[in-house]
Amino acid sequence: MSKVLITLLLGVALVGCHRGVKVNSAPAPATAVKAVTFRVTNNLAQPVNVYVTSGGTDILAGQVAANSTHALSVPGVGEGTTVSLTAHTVDGTHTYTRDDVTLTKSYTWQVP
Repeated sequence: MSKVLITLLLGVALVGCHRGVKVNSAPAPATAVKAVTFRVTNNLAQPVNVYVTSGGTDILAGQVAANSTHALSVPGVGEGTTVSLTAHTVDGTHTYTRDDVTLTKSYTWQVP
């Protein structure tokens, strides 16, 4: 009889301690900044690697072949952002910089 009573009391205690669990969906992700695409015209006889400096961080935007124009973009750097652009020749002998550039989709930088 005591085993039945203990089982009954234990069952009542478990039911009394039961808490409802509330399930929420995951928080909405932060709005991603749509990357702006800009153009770089490389007038040199060798390719250049183009970097965008935003918030003190250098981000490789891409490589532009010799004597060509290429559209580049950098994730997380949106239209209207003021950045610095740097182009390094692939052999490392020359560096070209353009400071205080406000990126827009119509922006074109000519190197040199």
